[in-house]
Amino acid sequence: MAFPNRIERTLELSQPPERVWTALTTAEGLGTWFGNSAEVDLRVGGLIKLAWTSGDTATLAIERLEPPRVLGYTWAIYGLPEGDPRRTYVEFTLEPAGDGTTLTMVESGFAQLPDDAHKTAFDGNTGGWTNELGELVAYLDGRL
Repeated sequence: MAFPNRIERTLELSQPPERVWTALTTAEGLGTWFGNSAEVDLRVGGLIKLAWTSGDTATLAIERLEPPRVLGYTWAIYGLPEGDPRRTYVEFTLEPAGDGTTLTMVESGFAQLPDDAHKTAFDGNTGGWTNELGELVAYLDGRL
């Protein structure tokens, strides 16, 4: 049986693409909704470093950048040991929708994992995106 290889979420946001783009690509935005602090080197090959008050960190390597429409990055796979070279690819796509934005987030690359690691990573990130995208909406709505 094949494992799911991707997590996909689509949000209809009331904010214009430029506002959503800023939330996705600035230290202030990311450090509010996605982590507790962030550093951003916004260029292909640049890194986004996130940190949480729990002590957890994440480093995202920017692979695709088409302002203000597409941001794509790779990052370590949840549940794998530090230093494991395998990565998933996350891509945010923004499309104008009236006065707002349709935001699509796709994370792919889970099929490269064996059974036990796949379940940990896929389930962890599925729940993680539900939480994080909820925080993005709260941030954009001025509730964070």
